[in-house]
Amino acid sequence: MLYFNLGDFVVHPTQPDWGLGQVQSIVGMNVTVNFEHAGKQMINCQIITLTKTDPKRKPQYSPTSWPNRRQIDPEGR
Repeated sequence: MLYFNLGDFVVHPTQPDWGLGQVQSIVGMNVTVNFEHAGKQMINCQIITLTKTDPKRKPQYSPTSWPNRRQIDPEGR
């Protein structure tokens, strides 16, 4: 059983670089999610457990998507 509805915001547990996603459709255990940086992806929720989240959440960075110092502090301090 799925624990989210159309319009809910989710993140992919192993693809943090995809960013925040919004649930677009649910058919059985297949969920179509529109991610910020990966576009529409169909996820089989029998294999992947999406994490429901708040769209106003503080961004989480993975090791491959760390902002550089100038993005954090434009003056480079």
